Amino acid sequence: MFNTYPSKLLDNATAEFAKLPGIGKKTALRLALFLLKKSVEDVELFGNSLIELRRHIKHCKICRNISDHDTCEICADQTRDASQICIVENIKDVLAVENTRQYNGLYHVLGGLISPMDGIGPETLEIDSLIARLREGTTKEIILALSATPEGDTTNFYIFRKIGTLPVTISTIAKGVSVGSELEYADEITLGRSIRNRIRFEG
Repeated sequence: MFNTYPSKLLDNATAEFAKLPGIGKKTALRLALFLLKKSVEDVELFGNSLIELRRHIKHCKICRNISDHDTCEICADQTRDASQICIVENIKDVLAVENTRQYNGLYHVLGGLISPMDGIGPETLEIDSLIARLREGTTKEIILALSATPEGDTTNFYIFRKIGTLPVTISTIAKGVSVGSELEYADEITLGRSIRNRIRFEG
């Protein structure tokens, strides 16, 4: 692919950077050349941090968020409101909600949204584990904080149907988040207000 560079090593490094999302050929080359200006020790630290991340990162056994341990810091935090579970699509959405500082409950990461067109059905998501958590009886409210997209709406409705008979209040974030937008791109003020002003989900 990259056969115009004077070094096969540079060619290989650039090709690997270009595999990252949002990184084109020019940016990939710029990143590779930037690392060439760093010391060998700095580059080793950079590379080793990525290897350590990939080898040792875990998913919380409770909420499926990423963690250094079997249970994430949020689930282990006794000051959090364990009666609330905020349901999100992915780890980036956990970070987005946390940055609002408007929510002090727990989370459940689905790992995606129902999308038949993409071959993603409910059985591939962390919905069964969510239901198992709810059946423990400590949860009083779940907050559906999924993107305002057709896939998000489909997933909301499926979860509502699956847990409709359980004794929990089902809320959804207010529509301060634009229809058709993904949660991670909402600004912190809008997202915070959407969580604070959440409404009962009626299916």
